[in-house]
This record gives sequence, structure tokens and C-alpha cells, in this order.
Amino acid sequence: MNRWKTQLAGVAKAMSAAAVLGFAAQATAAEITWDRLLNADKDPNNWLMYHGSFKGWHYSALDQINKSNVKDLSIAWIHTPAAAKRGIQSFPLVADGVLYYTSSTGQVWALDAATGAFIWKYSAKIDQERAEGTFYNPYNRGLALGYGKVYVGTVDGRMIALDQKTGQVVWDQMIMTVEKGNKGFTGAPVIVKDKVLIGSNGGELSGCCGPIFAVNAQTGDVEWQFDTIGGDERSRASWGNDSWKVGGGGGWMTGTYDPQTNSVWWGTANPAPDYDWAGENWMTEGPRPGLNLYSSSVVVLDADTGTLKAYFQEMPHDAWDFDSAVGEFVQIDRGGKRYMIHPNKGGIMFVYNADPSVTQGDQVLKVENAYMIGKTYNYIQGVNAKTGELIGRRELPLGKHTNVCPAIDGAISWNTGSYNPNTGLFYKVTQEWCFDIEVQKVDRPADFSGQAYFGASWTATHPEGRQAFGTVQAFDPITSKKKWEVEMKYPPLASLLSTKGGLVFVPGADGTFYALDADNGNKLWQHNNGVGHHGGVISYTAKGKQYVAVVTGWGSHVSGNYAPLFGEPFASMPTDNGQLLVFSVK
Repeated sequence: MNRWKTQLAGVAKAMSAAAVLGFAAQATAAEITWDRLLNADKDPNNWLMYHGSFKGWHYSALDQINKSNVKDLSIAWIHTPAAAKRGIQSFPLVADGVLYYTSSTGQVWALDAATGAFIWKYSAKIDQERAEGTFYNPYNRGLALGYGKVYVGTVDGRMIALDQKTGQVVWDQMIMTVEKGNKGFTGAPVIVKDKVLIGSNGGELSGCCGPIFAVNAQTGDVEWQFDTIGGDERSRASWGNDSWKVGGGGGWMTGTYDPQTNSVWWGTANPAPDYDWAGENWMTEGPRPGLNLYSSSVVVLDADTGTLKAYFQEMPHDAWDFDSAVGEFVQIDRGGKRYMIHPNKGGIMFVYNADPSVTQGDQVLKVENAYMIGKTYNYIQGVNAKTGELIGRRELPLGKHTNVCPAIDGAISWNTGSYNPNTGLFYKVTQEWCFDIEVQKVDRPADFSGQAYFGASWTATHPEGRQAFGTVQAFDPITSKKKWEVEMKYPPLASLLSTKGGLVFVPGADGTFYALDADNGNKLWQHNNGVGHHGGVISYTAKGKQYVAVVTGWGSHVSGNYAPLFGEPFASMPTDNGQLLVFSVK
């Protein structure tokens, strides 16, 4: 303990000196500068941001744990936070021997990354009445680290900065009021230069504008705001009858930053009402006539001002809740071209030109390829590989519709895949299920009221002729050429990790944690973690040793489908706890 205090004291002095130099200061122990975040992909010993680095690969260049010794992987330490409604969905972060993570009740933990020993804990005081007025209480999917601080968003619309060494509050700012809808934050923030970015939830709630915020990293003051709905004339004109005022939207997962173009890439959420009784006449009739920009889209913003550079609406007039708020943006350079790959809930992979100035006209991003990875779908017939346009839409007019595939929860959820530069493959899970839905007419709520605004009721079902299932797929993310596929009895809901050691880690829905061979998908190792996963998995080193960390915990809206569809073990699986489990090879 004395050694730890001595180390902290040294760090504090170093950080005080660095503060005089500003953001350009060189990194010292436990200090995370902008330069260090920019080069996070070159630092495999740490996991400094939600996506690992701005490349978004969710890949570890560590190989102490590899194909030859993964069979010896065992638990090094476990951390059990206080009881957590709906389990744990966060991604741990690691910086210089300290692991940070959140649990769903607003707790933030700092632990010794080698032993799990307690360093500090913070518990946010949440406005429960406001938080429980959303569908997302009490989700929290992660943190951001930088400039001596730990940043976390809350479900009641606040951003909090904690001292990285002590967990003491540096500032606590109400970023999003209820004036234009009862929305908050569930995704992890991301630091971009001297700002911290975060997007709101609320696609199922009446009210605009689904904002994405950039706040000052030192003070928490809002520097800019991009409204995903109603933020410019093009958006407002695409919502008939001023329906943008009750149009939902948001950007509830974590985007990324492209330093080459100084651009922020962010995925946006579904419009409200969720579902629309107009059927094929959606351009002129129904509760939200028109394209409904910029819902269910990818937007590219100037990092300094929040000004829109380019966009692509992946789901024009989204009629299925297959939004694009999936936060995964994978940057790949190949053959002299730069690509940005983004999946959406409809099971489509969009491959964009990474330069937002290269467009299809009128600020529309250039699509280089688009292809389906979801296997069970009938909401469309397919997607145009050259333009990204949907082919053969299945509209859902007023009334009952059976076996619509995939289910509302999507062929792809918010969980991330992993790109491995050694194999050139992208590893991704899919969820293969359907639902029966009854589309209903609902009264328009008052403008900006924050009321629930659903246009349907539904029940999850199995695909025709077989039980619901999942896949883990390995494919070339640019061309879509598939290398291998493993079918999973239960659709995985957690994120993946691939490593230089030739492994793909898959946290399973039933609590089984797998290591697959990255070259062929063969199962090399598994461990029963006791409860389902729908959070993150990372790898790092502490005191020269490689670890793999994964969170467990069950109970999200999506995981609520499993007991009706599959019965046990999900019918008896607890939904009020979770753990952080850390593995190593002895």
C-alpha cells in the first residue's frame, strides 16, 4: 500500500507539471495526453478508449496468450460490484496498470489491473424519476480517459469528470435538459482533442433533437451540439407536418475520430414513432411523412465545430427500428484507398470512402460496397452493393404481420466485432431471429414532451422452420468474401476481441466464454462464467503479463427475448448482478 501511495504521489507531481504545458505535454506515467490517444493503436499494453483506438479494430497486438497455450487460460482475479439491475454492459479501460470500468447503476471502479485490488470507487447520484422515464435505465456502456480525468455520462443527461487518481468529482454538468424530450446518455464518451463527445438516447421518445454533444474536457461546458433531427433545413423538410418536433433520434453509441480529415463519424438512432402505419405511402402519409433525416444514418462532422460534412441514410424512413446508432466504425487502408466500415441493425455492412469530401453529391457519402451478413431477413430483398440503397422493402402498414425478420433487436446489436490485421479478417456476430408485430395508430404526443412514442406491439419468434440461432463470421470487410462461419445455439450479444496470438474471444449468451482459432473458427478453449455476457472484452498487460478481461451480467431489453425463445438456462438466469473476470496463463 505504501508503494502504491508513493507511486501516486509521483504521478501527481508529474501531472501538475504537465498541466502547465497544456494538452501538448508528453505522456508520463498514468497521464493520458491527446498524443497518446492518437497513437493508442501502437500501445497494446493498455486499452485507452472504448474502441481500443480510433481505428476501431477491437484488436490486441499482444501474443503471450496464443493458440499454443490458451488451453491453460484460467481466472487470475474477479471483481464483483454492488448488485446491478440488468447486469454489466461496459467496456473496461486500462491505463498504466490500473483498470477502470462502470456498472449499470452509475458506479465507476478503479482497480489494480494485475491483482484486482481496490483503488477507488465513485457512485453517481442519479435522478431516478427522470432516469426511469426512459427505456434505458440503468444502462451504462463505458468511460473515457484523458487529461488526468475519467469521464462518464449518465442516464439523467449529465457528464461527470472524475480525478483519475482519486475518483473525486472534478465537475458534474447537466448537459441535456428535459426541455426537448426526456433523454440521457448510455454510451461511452470519446475524447477528440480538447473535447469529450457523447450522443443521446431517446429514439422511442417524443421530442427532438437527438443531439450529439462536444463538451470542454477541462470544464464540461458545451462547445458544440449537432442535432440528428431538425438541426438544419434539409432535416426539417424531410419530416412532414413538423413531425421532427416529436421525431426521437439520437446517437446512443460511441462514434470515432479520423485524424486525417479531422472528422467525427457517428451513427444515429431510429425515428419516432417507432413503426409507422402509412405502409407504402410513407413519403406523404402517416405520422412522420418523408425520409426523416438524419435518423438511422451515419453523419460525419467537423471535429472542431460540429458542422455536418457528409452523411448517408442507411435506412430511409426507418420502418423497422434497424437504426444505425451501432457505434462501430472500422478504419482500414488498402490498395491506396481509405475505407470506413459500419454495420447497422438491419444486418448490413456499409463500406464508405473514408474521405467525406468524396461524395455521391449533396453531401451524401460515397458507398464503396454494401452487403448483408445477417442470414435471416425478409424486411428487404437485399442491398445495392454500389449505392447502398435498399432493394425490395417490406413495408408494415396498419395491422398484424407475422415472421418479420430479423426481430426489432436486429441482426446486429450495439456489440462490436473485431478486425485482425494479421488475418485481414473481420469477425462479427449475428442474431438470427424474427418477430410477429401489430402496427397500431397512436396519437401524436405534445411537441417535445418526452412521452413514449411507439407505433406497435410485438413478440419475438423463431425463423420459419428452425429455432433462432446466432453466428460468428469471419470475412474480408472490404469485399465481403467469407473465410469461415460458426453457428451458435444462442445468439451472442457481447463484443468480440481478436489478438496477434491468433485468437478470437467470444463471450456467449449462456455464460460460456470461448476462444476460437482466428484462422478457421475451431474452438480452442472455453470457460463457464456463470451468467450471460452482453458487455466488452479487452486485453492488456500489467507487470509484463498479458490478461484478458470480460464483463458478465444479463438483463437488457434484448436479452429479455431469450427465456421465451429458449427457456433454460435463461428462464433462471439472474438479471440483477454481474462481474468483471480477468484471465491469464500461469
